[in-house]
Amino acid sequence: MATLPRSGPRRALTAAAAVLALLGLVLWFVRPGAPAPPRGRVPLATGVPTGVYARYGELLKADLARDLPGVDLRLLRSEGSIDNLRQLASGRAAFTIATADSVADYRTRREPGADRLRACARLYDDYMQLVVPRGAEVASTRDLRGLRVGVGADGSGVQLITRRLLAAAGLDFDRDIVPVRVGIDRMPDMLEHGRLDAFFWSGGLPTLAVQQLARRYPVRLVQLGDLIPALHRQGERTRYYRAAVMPADAYPGVQDGQAVKTIAVANLLVTTDREDAALTFGITRSVIRSRDAIGHEVHAAQNVDLRTAVFTDPLPLHKGARDYYVSVKQ
Repeated sequence: MATLPRSGPRRALTAAAAVLALLGLVLWFVRPGAPAPPRGRVPLATGVPTGVYARYGELLKADLARDLPGVDLRLLRSEGSIDNLRQLASGRAAFTIATADSVADYRTRREPGADRLRACARLYDDYMQLVVPRGAEVASTRDLRGLRVGVGADGSGVQLITRRLLAAAGLDFDRDIVPVRVGIDRMPDMLEHGRLDAFFWSGGLPTLAVQQLARRYPVRLVQLGDLIPALHRQGERTRYYRAAVMPADAYPGVQDGQAVKTIAVANLLVTTDREDAALTFGITRSVIRSRDAIGHEVHAAQNVDLRTAVFTDPLPLHKGARDYYVSVKQ
């Protein structure tokens, strides 16, 4: 009687992976009411390499390879939220991440494609961070007058918030500071080497670039809580900002064991009404299911929650995302 050849460990693992992928497709098909599994390249606009958006995109790409094996998620670099929305509206990106205030501003200004934007989920909050050298005589935003300040790249949500914070502090963006329009990929190095006196950053906690800077150069976080009343007096456009506290352990050693008052704004996963409902269903599902896995690497992602994901003001939910939320409530 003939004997079967023995399979090596690598071949067995490959076969097991193929079976799991096939099982995922089968389950997709047989689940009542679920759309057909999507396929093809899907571009996702993220951010600068050392930012939270970029890292979140990398981890989501890995999870999608498991959940949607027919989808090839392609990550696109960007300067931040506003640039992301422009890439989305132009058709270069199919999905992106953007802060709620940037989305509202984009719609208010009636930018191209603004009426076609749709949300998949509310993700995690960004925290506004004002970083200065530890010995700097800066106790509030008002003390930045005359200083060289990193304000975020043009097209970033950071710069949008920075402009509003400076106005709340009674400072003119163009006249009262020296605005340096660069992103988080350059600001830490410039501060360390004396080419900046301070920089603003809006991101999840902790942000890797700020962490790494703090390990090699003594820095301090400046409170922004005193600006909240004046910020909210700017009107409807600032209703997306809430008072928040960066916990003492956000950047150990930076805050001397003290929490820091600041503002926070929600991030949204955004697409357009042109996007396929089955694809949007699947990506939304992966985002919610991957919270814990992604949260091990991007701590802010631990705050992604099914109960709050549907609150995507100022955008309505995409049909595919809405179908997903309905399916998990049944």
